Amino acid sequence: MAQTETPSEPPHGYPAASGLRVELDGPLLRLALDRAGKKNALSDSMVSGLITCLQQANNDDHVRAVLLTATGEDFCVGADIVERNRDPAAKRRAGSIQRRLPGLAHQLIPLMLEVQVPVVTAVRGWAAGIGLHLVLASDFAVVADDSTLWEPFAARGFTPDSGGTWLLPRLVGVARARQMLMLGRRIDGRTAAEWGLVHSAVPRAEVEGAAEEMAAEMAQGPTVMLGLTKWLINTGLSSTLRDQLTEEAFSMELSSRSQDFREGLRAFAERRRPDFGGM
Repeated sequence: MAQTETPSEPPHGYPAASGLRVELDGPLLRLALDRAGKKNALSDSMVSGLITCLQQANNDDHVRAVLLTATGEDFCVGADIVERNRDPAAKRRAGSIQRRLPGLAHQLIPLMLEVQVPVVTAVRGWAAGIGLHLVLASDFAVVADDSTLWEPFAARGFTPDSGGTWLLPRLVGVARARQMLMLGRRIDGRTAAEWGLVHSAVPRAEVEGAAEEMAAEMAQGPTVMLGLTKWLINTGLSSTLRDQLTEEAFSMELSSRSQDFREGLRAFAERRRPDFGGM
């Protein structure tokens, strides 16, 4: 009987997962969707692997940024619903979707927003469904100007998941969110950048280089300050001004006790660029 191949444990301690490449490159954690033959459609194993790696990175003082990329021509065409529903005779108990999503896709998207290291994503080709939502939940997304961003739900006949109805209106407004979610309008990378949906759009050949540069900048930055600022931005979307001012004071207290804060002061006094250590 043929044995099923299981991913071996990488030497850096981050767990391997089928369809996901994991590499620790100094302070930068590289995650690559690696299912090019399926246009990087997300399997449950890939989602679970992303969750585990991000949770571990959040507790790893050596990791100062995450770079999310993909192999092949496309970033991610969404969840692999074809594989999940391959056997039409398979009967699932009522409520199976409601039970499964909170443990997978609905855990991954909030985690990307909450992890206190910057997440940079590089996108070529298609980014659809949860693939698009990975992009929207990133702190910085560099996309090819000819890439295609699409919410496929109206064309498939089921409602959006993985945070699409929460992320899109906050980034591009309700009217444009309706165009994408209810009319299924596809937009290219250039339009996404103009709408403020992504950080920047560049020619396809420049995507990896631009994303690498951004991730390296984040990995060399004041990590405590960056993590707290990310938290402030995301929580501030639902806070009152008074509550946000209180959180800012709390974050200022924390960040001003970091080694990077002291380095920033020394660099200012010595008129040089700071050399942040991430502590």
